[in-house]
Amino acid sequence: MKRSIKTPIAFSIFVVMSLWLAATAPAGTTLFSFNAGNELFEVPDFEIPVAGAGWLIFSLLGLATAASWYLALKRKKTPLWVTGLFAFAFVQQLLVLIFVGEMFPVTTTLQGSLALAVPLIFGSLAGVLSERVGVINIAIEGQLLAGAFASAMVTSITHSLTAGLIAAAIAGSLIAGILAVFAIKYVVDQIIVGVVVNVLVIGLTSFLYSTVMTRDLVALNQPERFDQIDIPLLSQIPILGPLLFSQTLIVYLMYIAVAVVYVALFKTRWGLRVRAVGEYPKAADTVGIKVYRTRYMSVMLGGALAGIGGAFFTLGAVGSFSKEMTAGAGYIALAALIFGRWNPIYATLAALMFGFAQNLQSVLSIIGSDVPSQFLLMLPYALTVVAVAGLVGKVTGPAATGKAYIKS
Repeated sequence: MKRSIKTPIAFSIFVVMSLWLAATAPAGTTLFSFNAGNELFEVPDFEIPVAGAGWLIFSLLGLATAASWYLALKRKKTPLWVTGLFAFAFVQQLLVLIFVGEMFPVTTTLQGSLALAVPLIFGSLAGVLSERVGVINIAIEGQLLAGAFASAMVTSITHSLTAGLIAAAIAGSLIAGILAVFAIKYVVDQIIVGVVVNVLVIGLTSFLYSTVMTRDLVALNQPERFDQIDIPLLSQIPILGPLLFSQTLIVYLMYIAVAVVYVALFKTRWGLRVRAVGEYPKAADTVGIKVYRTRYMSVMLGGALAGIGGAFFTLGAVGSFSKEMTAGAGYIALAALIFGRWNPIYATLAALMFGFAQNLQSVLSIIGSDVPSQFLLMLPYALTVVAVAGLVGKVTGPAATGKAYIKS
């Protein structure tokens, strides 16, 4: 096996940063609070001394770095769980330092992070289904936006949240269908057609919003929103209860979607065919797999999921549609997809990381922190660049992704 020192080098860089944070840490403590108010029992708040925590975490990161270098010299990979724990510990050091002298509300911060991550997770699942079958899905942004628009209008007219959710799935699927037709049938460059589709949807929804919705906002853009559903007993578990089991229907659908997509891709015959088409379409065609049909179905199914993710903006969070309200969420979902190595579980975790970084910015603005908000917005993207560069392991998509298949 070829020796790779990229991961230990990355670890070493972060250890140096950790050392600097520990050496310059101010005196004081950070209070961590875990209660949201409706738990079966309260988890005691506790204070963490900033300086002590900094040096402890630096020591742990140093040990992990030494272990990574040892494995690299033995031509072995650093386990992914070690990388995950390394990142978690470094983030904890940052949090303790940033919130020195303040209270960090753990449960409520995680709740807000999950809410921001929901559309990203649906979008990343759409990307997984599309790119696993060989089609680059730059059009996730357009699928999210189409779902948000359709769900707002249909729900406002019909007063049915179910109808709005179905309309969102159909809208997302139709936008994905446009991408699929041009990319598969007409062999247009997939990245270019994806960008064009995004611009088309942005222009179309903005036009319809200005010319149709604004004529009667009450009748056409005031949809009902899904109520929060508390699962008995589970919703009262400290930390996890309010976070996972006190959510709206769309969030519960997200849990199901992540599990179903993972099982379908890696545990079923259909998933084997999808992955075969995404890796070796000619070989798949040779054994009787219908490459074109498989690609169309997978891309449009992913579009339906992205449409449901878009519905979260209007039926789960904001409560109305506005121009370009997705604000680049589709591109962030694409980054989460790459960071997650085209795996539904890892992509979900990456999307949660993006949501946490975005929500942390809001929390810091509330307490008036001196940390520049731009730094927090930049952090997830910087980590994605690190991942794509291979510093946390080789990151490559399916072999046939972005390559048109022409049946000979």
